[in-house]
Amino acid sequence: MRRDGRAQNPRVFRVPAPTMTLAAYLLFLPACFAINMAFGPNNLLSVTNGARYGIGPAVAAAGGRLVAFAIMIVIAGVGMGALLAASALAFSVVKWAGVAYLVWLGIKLLRAPAPPMASEDAGGAHDVPALRALARQEFGVAIGNPKAILVFTAFFPQFVVADAYALSYLQLGVTFLVLEVVAIALYALLGARVRRLARGGPAMRWFNRASGAMMIGFGLLLATVRRPT
Repeated sequence: MRRDGRAQNPRVFRVPAPTMTLAAYLLFLPACFAINMAFGPNNLLSVTNGARYGIGPAVAAAGGRLVAFAIMIVIAGVGMGALLAASALAFSVVKWAGVAYLVWLGIKLLRAPAPPMASEDAGGAHDVPALRALARQEFGVAIGNPKAILVFTAFFPQFVVADAYALSYLQLGVTFLVLEVVAIALYALLGARVRRLARGGPAMRWFNRASGAMMIGFGLLLATVRRPT
C-alpha cells in the first residue's frame, strides 16, 4: 500500500520471446534439410564408406564432418565467416587446399582395390584406426570447402532473431547438425545397398573408380568457385 492510500501495482514479469517463431522454424527445416541432402563430396564419402565398410563405420566416420561443420557454424556466428567472404587471400587458401585434398582423395579411390565382403556386424579393435582415418577424411573434405562457411554466413542470418541472436543461432546450428546426421545415415544406407547389389569383385572396383572420378570432379568444380563480391 502506497502512502497516498492507492494500491501499489504488482511488479510485472515479462516472459521472454521465443528465439524463433514456429512458422519461421517450420520454414527453416525443409530448406535446411535440402542443403543437408545436397549431393556433394562429403555425402559421396558417406556413400563410398557405406559401400566399402558398412553403415555403422560410415556414420561413425562422419563425426569428423560434424566437428568441421560445428567449427564453421561458430566461425560464421561470430562474424568471421563474413571476413572469409571478404578476404580474397583467405578464400583462395581454403579453396585451393580443398581442391588439392579432393583430387588426392579421388586418386586414392581410383587406385583402391575392391573391399572384401564382410558381415555388417563385423567389428573390433582393429576397426578403430580405420575409423579415425575415415573421420580425418570427412573432416578434411568439409573444412576445405569455403562454400560451407558461406552457406552458414548467408543462410542462417535469414532466420536469426535479432533480439536473441546467440540463442537463435545456436538453435539453427544444432538443428543443422541433427539433420546432417539424418542425411549421413541415408547416404550410408544407400552405399550399403550398393554393396549388397555389387557383391564385391569387379563391380566394387568400378564403384571405387566412379567414386574417385566424382571426387576429382568435385575438386575441379570447387576450383571454379569465385569469392562473392
